[in-house]
Amino acid sequence: MLAGMSVSQPSAPAPYPHLFSPLDLGFCTLPNRVLMGSMHTGLEDHARDFGRLAEYFAERARGGVGLMVTGGFAPNIEGWLKPFASRLSSRWQVAPHRRITGAVHAAGGRICLQILHAGRYGVHPLIVAPSAIKSPITPFTPRALSERGIERTIRAFVRCARLAQDAGYDGVEIMGSEGYLINQFLAERSNQRKDRWGGSAENRMRFPVEIVRRTRETVGRDFIIVYRLSMLDLVDRAQAWDEIVALAKQVEAAGATLINTGIGWHEARIPTIVTSVPRAAFTWVTRRMKESVRIPLITTNRINMPEVAEQVLARGDADMVSMARPLLADPEWVAKARSARADRINTCIACNQACLDHVFENRLASCLVNPRACHETELVIAPAATRKRFVVAGAGPAGLAAACTLAERGHAVALYEQSGEIGGQFNLAKRIPGKEEFSETLRYFRNRLADLGVDVRLNTAADPASLQSSHCDAVIVATGVTPRDPRIPGQDHPMVISYHDAVMGVRPIGKRVAIVGAGGIGFDVAEFLTQPPPSPTTDIARWTREWGVDTTLAHRGGIDKPEVETSPREVWLLQRTPGKPGKRLNKTTGWVHRAALKAKGVKMLGGVTYERIDDAGLHVTIDREVRTLEVDNVIICAGQESNRALADELIALGIPVHVVGGADVAAELDAKRAINQATRLAATL
Repeated sequence: MLAGMSVSQPSAPAPYPHLFSPLDLGFCTLPNRVLMGSMHTGLEDHARDFGRLAEYFAERARGGVGLMVTGGFAPNIEGWLKPFASRLSSRWQVAPHRRITGAVHAAGGRICLQILHAGRYGVHPLIVAPSAIKSPITPFTPRALSERGIERTIRAFVRCARLAQDAGYDGVEIMGSEGYLINQFLAERSNQRKDRWGGSAENRMRFPVEIVRRTRETVGRDFIIVYRLSMLDLVDRAQAWDEIVALAKQVEAAGATLINTGIGWHEARIPTIVTSVPRAAFTWVTRRMKESVRIPLITTNRINMPEVAEQVLARGDADMVSMARPLLADPEWVAKARSARADRINTCIACNQACLDHVFENRLASCLVNPRACHETELVIAPAATRKRFVVAGAGPAGLAAACTLAERGHAVALYEQSGEIGGQFNLAKRIPGKEEFSETLRYFRNRLADLGVDVRLNTAADPASLQSSHCDAVIVATGVTPRDPRIPGQDHPMVISYHDAVMGVRPIGKRVAIVGAGGIGFDVAEFLTQPPPSPTTDIARWTREWGVDTTLAHRGGIDKPEVETSPREVWLLQRTPGKPGKRLNKTTGWVHRAALKAKGVKMLGGVTYERIDDAGLHVTIDREVRTLEVDNVIICAGQESNRALADELIALGIPVHVVGGADVAAELDAKRAINQATRLAATL
């Protein structure tokens, strides 16, 4: 070969070609098919937080998202989600929004403002709705809008869109799904009017069509209007499929640029976004709609990895994919996918614990696997001024977060783990049907440790003597928890199994089982015992049958009678505390767990006194009645205690120690608190 001559090699095919195909909207072109969907964070509610909100969006714009949508802004006071919540209805409110749009545009992104009128879902006494019918999930009964009130509300939507345009937004999303005001006009369950805004399907859809038509007339042609269309209400007395198609066609004719898919009302009793829902479980309904409209359609719900998004687009289910929580979890999601680094994505596990649960608790949203989400300006992972040596003892979620954050800042880190794999309690969680996503977090941390050069020492206990001789600057103790002793007479009987051994399959489990303890672990174990493998999370058709989703769309709202698979075991789920088991589970996911176990026939009992365990079974007292549960096994899930032994020994030796995660607090296994605490600590060392 002649010197200086090179032979060109065939270039590797671009990863995810459909996902990274530009989308021409006529007056602008989006660089890819990723929409960062709307999700309320709490930063929208006060202009003083708009600097933080601007950086939150800018970080994701730098990550390459094609188009973003803000959390919902009410077009008037009546449309508030709660008192003094986010609103854009007056000229004086425009200027603060320019901080957001300016930051996004400087980062090379585009952003739309979502206009959301809560209707009867608002949590304040000024709420309005098509009819004075109370929502089953909110405390106030709405006032029925008069015809003049309806006209004022339409003008409020249009005014909000114009103000958004003046604030520099690239468009708006009109929220017409999830059971909010527009959706309330469309369904007979919430619209019982007899005038031109109710009754027939044509009358019921007049409200959203007028909003879109007048908005387009006001903002002109070169402005994005996304209409969020409820394609699957999942409640009774809702829209029929032919009505939904007719609405989509009218919204298109009225001037919408894109139609985004909405799935389920907030009061629906079918889960739509929790981790037990299969990936891309609802894209089939968007594909069905593509037969009827010409403008691009966006599909959504449980699309969290590039290969899933690519498959959805490749088979023609939609023209774009919407992801909200996955971009909370990893602002560089798009950039990593584009550069063939999908295995480095910090995947959303759909736990809802720090995002939706926080919002419903009036707390600022964040993310269990990424505590920097919505805290970008104050939780800064900056290079350390002085490189130090740290030992992290324990490779559960807290230890992993601490080790990675310390190494990212430039410190030398050794991570000790006495077992043969990283993950701690996540290795149990990933075996629970519906929690398979937890394995993605471990994959992320495994690769992150390797990329950062952390010295990972598996099958190695962090004993005080070796740590004393390591001459490290400090030890981060993340040794987790140990099971609490329930002190039940006879608990050493052969029928008794720990929750660890039950989930890990160390011992066979019989057909009749009593679970002692109805916290999060108790519920997980109950689902593990009652759900025959394989998990329905991996099979959309099986999951939709079990929850009663009508994929034929023959029934209004897309709901049908559930076909629940029979549990292979008879299970009792017991707790000492009086009251209904599961009350302390997370707000947005707890009802799903309770409903699933109820459908499987699990007997959930509170106020139980455990008397003894013997060959006859578990002897208990319930409501002063002595009973014997004739079971094959008793599984102990009676809580945890902090494993602080190592920390106490190191402190006695004078070694600097920081305690994080379950080793610090073990009231409940709480990966959200553990990862957040460990990350914030490591950012300061």
